[in-house]
Formats: sequence, structure tokens, C-alpha cells
Amino acid sequence: MTSFRGGRLAKLSLPVSSVWLMADIAEAKGRQDLHVRQVPQQLLASLRQTALVQSVESSNRIEGVTVAPDRLVPLVLENAAPRDRSEEEIRGYRRALDLIHTSSPDLAVTPDLLQRLHHLIQEGSGDAGQWKQVDNEIVELREGAAPLVRFRPVSVKETPAAVDELCLSYRHTVNQSEAPPLLAVAALVFDFLCIHPFRDGNGRVSRLLTLLALYQHSFEVGRYISLERLVEESGEAYYDALHRSSEGWHEGKHDLLPWLSYFLAILKRAYRELAGQADELPSSQGTS
Repeated sequence: MTSFRGGRLAKLSLPVSSVWLMADIAEAKGRQDLHVRQVPQQLLASLRQTALVQSVESSNRIEGVTVAPDRLVPLVLENAAPRDRSEEEIRGYRRALDLIHTSSPDLAVTPDLLQRLHHLIQEGSGDAGQWKQVDNEIVELREGAAPLVRFRPVSVKETPAAVDELCLSYRHTVNQSEAPPLLAVAALVFDFLCIHPFRDGNGRVSRLLTLLALYQHSFEVGRYISLERLVEESGEAYYDALHRSSEGWHEGKHDLLPWLSYFLAILKRAYRELAGQADELPSSQGTS
């Protein structure tokens, strides 16, 4: 939304560090098919399963949704029936990932899609797939201190129009090649988080949206390395980048670069892990 207004992304002056990160990721993207071919199919299937389990677990755990360790794999890989609300949310995220992994080329970034993803992860709740009905706040919980309001998202009244504008602006930017794809994706996810259109589940939808948009630009590393796990492992940096970039967002005076740097660093780390899996194989194994 505000990150896209007035051709802002096309005018954004990127620091050398961001340019280098984008170049490194583009180079890694060019090698991803080679790495996938190098990894034996059995190991490749194992990487996919591991990434799937980690993604479901981490994305939900970030939001405080957890299940017993011995229930995670049955729910994610074996289609076990959920026993409680937390297990329903685990299964829902798994179903949303299935949709993105199998149908990403056919899923346009629209308000309807965002509501569909939310309905999948929140199925069973009273407002699954519905925009928020009460204004919400981004609150930091501090041990031994009162909660601190970090950010006030878009109001209930303004939410539908804000989501419409965001989706239209993103698609226009991509279709007209007005900004590098990675910059456009980072801005899309960031503005979604600032709008915060749902009562609950915004973080999880944002991570699903990240995967979808990356897949649509042929950045496929999330199939083999869990981006959600990397976000969870870098939680402090994640919230710091969001906080620094969100200041002045409503007025369009925010600095997108802290978030962009974080976003690119996560993606580069994922590609480095994928390359490490391929490089550690004995040279005699090759493809199979």
C-alpha cells in the first residue's frame, strides 16, 4: 500500500549491501536447479518433508500455537485427525502450504486469496477468512513491564480498501517491471503486516504470502529449506526490522530498507543451506 504509492519503489535508492544481496540471491537462484539435480531423489524427498514439518511447526509456534512433539509428524505428514484447536491450526497451515506448493502459478495475489489462506489456517474459528471486526494493535510483551504498543495498523473501516490497493499495486508493479521482484515481494509482505487485516493469523498468512510470491518469481528454495524456521530463529531481528521500517508508514514516510535487508538476509541464508546440502554429497553420487 503506502510502500507502493507514487512509484516509491522505482525511486528507492538501494544501498550497496542490498544490491549485493540481491545479486547473490539471483546467482543462487540460477544454481538452484543444479543443486536440486545434484541431490539424490531420496534425499530431496527428505528435504521436502523436513522443510514442510519445520515450516508448519515454526510458523505456528511463532504465534504461540504448539502441539505435542509426537503429534507433529502425524498431523503434517500422515493426515492424522486433529484432537484440539491447536492441532486444527497445525493441519490448516499444512493445507495452506499444500495449496501454494501445488498451485502457485495459478494463484493471483488478490484479497480473495488472502481470505482463502486465512480460512485454511483458521478453519473452525468464528471469523476464518474474514477481515477483522475490531481495531487491533501490535503489542510487545515485556517481562516485568507493561505491554508496549509498537504499531497501530489500519482501522477496521479502512482495511478492505487497503488490502485492495495493496494487491492491485503489487500486481501492477510486477507486471510493469517497475521494481526488482525481490523488492516488490518484500514490500508486499511488509505492507500486509502493517495493514494487519485479520483479527488473528496475520503472521502466518504473511509467511504463506512470502512463499507464494517467491515461487511465482521462481525463487524455489522454500520447498527444501524452511523459511519459517529461519524467521523463528531470527525472531529478535525480525521484530526489530518490522519496528524500524514501520515508523511513519501511515504517512508514507517510512524507511523500507531495514525490512528489505532482513528479508534478503533470510533468503540468502536459505539458499546457502540448500547449497550446503548439495556440496556435502560425495562427488560420486551425482544425480539419480
